[in-house]
Amino acid sequence: MARALITGVTGQDGRYLARLLHGKGYEVFGLVRGQNNPKIDILHRELPFVTVLNGDLLDLSSLLRAFAASDPDEVYNLGAISYVAYSWENAMLTTDVTAKGVLNMLEALRLHSNGDVGRIRFYQASSSEMYGKVQEVPQSESTLLWPRSPYGVAKVFGHYMTINYRESYGMHASSGILFNHESPLRGPEFVTRKISSAVARIAADLQTTLTLGNLDAQRDWGFAGDYVDAMWRMLQQDEPDDYVISTDETHSVREYLDLAFARVGIDDWSPYVEQDPQFMRPAEVDLLIGDSTKARERLGWKPTISFEQLVHMMVDSDVARVNGTAVEH
Repeated sequence: MARALITGVTGQDGRYLARLLHGKGYEVFGLVRGQNNPKIDILHRELPFVTVLNGDLLDLSSLLRAFAASDPDEVYNLGAISYVAYSWENAMLTTDVTAKGVLNMLEALRLHSNGDVGRIRFYQASSSEMYGKVQEVPQSESTLLWPRSPYGVAKVFGHYMTINYRESYGMHASSGILFNHESPLRGPEFVTRKISSAVARIAADLQTTLTLGNLDAQRDWGFAGDYVDAMWRMLQQDEPDDYVISTDETHSVREYLDLAFARVGIDDWSPYVEQDPQFMRPAEVDLLIGDSTKARERLGWKPTISFEQLVHMMVDSDVARVNGTAVEH
């Protein structure tokens, strides 16, 4: 039985990935920070097959203990402070966790492997936010990185550190440059879930308005369940590499609003949506669209859920949640 260690296991991607690996027969271990972490209840309730290990990306000794306890064949480093807006408010903490945490994981793997670093395969969760002020459209693995947020800068550090350990020590270390991926498990602070939740509440007369920032920002949005499949495929390759994972389509926040409100029978959303400068980024990333040709050709991967299906899935889930009929996703 293969063994996998997942950091960030309580997040959206971690939960989808844990289910995927469990379905493939893996023994799954999840790293959780703090004994009294309230998110542990999520694992016990939704993912009872996950063995919970206590650890902190900022504490190398705790990571070494987690490696010793799990002795993994594969490691998926998804743990990070991942909310971009928060990274401006807490740039130093974001840097410590999202950047230095990657270095700690790589070093823990190197030390645990006792010189045989190739036997453990490592996945690093890189991000399309690394492209920032995009230098070409669409963005591929070779596009110059120009991050526009502390989060993006931290992800660039982790991305290049992963490449450095791969080239310096011969690690089987791959990075997935994932474009925006959403699901009903997305946190309520992210714009897609913020919209779907508000739409459900507005339809139920529990809320009257929705306040957003830049409605013209464009993103390449896909389904998180598809994207964790790409993570797994990367670690099944004979040689490690970096891959862009995206739908290769771009949509604006306005398009998301159109589909979300229409799903509950509201054709004109303008009376319900307000804009507030406090939700504008200090340095906006206006257009992100990926070129996933390499992943499609080498990994045999492609998205299975369309943008419209994704929006409907999220709205339907929040409508069910508001009505007390929520189901697991």
